[in-house]
Amino acid sequence: MRATRIAVLFLGIPWLASASYGYAQSDLPPAKILRSLQFVQDSVVMGDHSAREMQKYLLETIDSSLRTSDASIFEDSRNADAALAYIMSGGNPQTLDYLVARDVQGHFDSRVINILQKYFNGRGVQVEKIITDILPEYRTGVLGPYLMLIAGNIAISRDPAASLAFFDDARLTAPGTIIEEAALRRSIVAMIQAKDHEKTLLYVRKYAVRFLHSPYASQFADLFVSFVVDGFGAITKENIEEIARLMDPERAEEIYLRIARQASLRGQVELARFATEEATTLSSETGDVSRVALSKLYSGLASVSSDAVHTASEALASIPNDELSSRDLALRDAARSIAEQIVRQPTGESSGQGQNTSVVAQGSTTAPQAVVQAAQRQNPAAQAVAEAPLMEFFGKSRARLNEIDSLLDQEER
Repeated sequence: MRATRIAVLFLGIPWLASASYGYAQSDLPPAKILRSLQFVQDSVVMGDHSAREMQKYLLETIDSSLRTSDASIFEDSRNADAALAYIMSGGNPQTLDYLVARDVQGHFDSRVINILQKYFNGRGVQVEKIITDILPEYRTGVLGPYLMLIAGNIAISRDPAASLAFFDDARLTAPGTIIEEAALRRSIVAMIQAKDHEKTLLYVRKYAVRFLHSPYASQFADLFVSFVVDGFGAITKENIEEIARLMDPERAEEIYLRIARQASLRGQVELARFATEEATTLSSETGDVSRVALSKLYSGLASVSSDAVHTASEALASIPNDELSSRDLALRDAARSIAEQIVRQPTGESSGQGQNTSVVAQGSTTAPQAVVQAAQRQNPAAQAVAEAPLMEFFGKSRARLNEIDSLLDQEER
């Protein structure tokens, strides 16, 4: 439906209906092109990815228009504001310098120019007070929401909690737009940095409801997975389930698998098992059998350092090679190697011992604890000698998994 609206909109603009994407030019004033750009960008973040080519084209078109138009066009403040809004909408920052160098009549607000030049050069903190002072003046205009976003981005490094006021203003001033989408994502970042779990969950819910189909939702997914893995405990299983229920089954399954992967590599057994169980349940809805192997892999990874290492080793061995990517195959093989070392019978053990000689003791203790306890039973005086190298072994084993994963990530980029 939204794609149809876009088509109708542009059919009503002759230069857009007939123009080639390879050559961006227009006789329309920048203010009118900007309105089309804003509509397309808002459509993209609401899920119409087919409009992304049009977004690229419009950015090129307005850039060309700004560089080729006579300077007198900026006597109309709407065109001057459109030029600055274009820069803040993903436009070419060099075009700002081009316009400023030719602005002998002072058509552009020097305060805004100063803010943008400092901000795009990584010195936004130098204009933090200036932008705060001029926001009331620009609040209801075209530039207001954009400046609010910039103000929030500047404040977030100094005071994440304070930046929230700017992001809230931006999204409430421009609901349903790319501004709101960006403000929500930045609000999540701010609240994660402020370690405010309750407010982070509030903004995560808002984003999941409104912009889950945005092309920038992958950044949201990264934030949410890190938030859950880093804060598990304070963030409950119920919290995770609540957010997942706001998603379609495919996206929820993907999120659970990503949580399972990260939790497995960190040795967070409870979270990894929970996430893999949820992903397995969802796989019956999505019908994506390829993800069953991933669930089994991440569950096995999580259990390698637990007392279920035997079961984990068997589960890992049962995963067919052709059901895993090269990266996941490397993880599986590394995990199996570690599991085999963990369960290997100790050498030099007295045959007179009537106890279980497996490195992993029975009961609820984890693998490192069980190994140390076995050493203690044989010779309590050896505890200090045995504990350090054993704990170092398990630390290096998990580090090995992380290193393999990191290297393969780099190769795939």
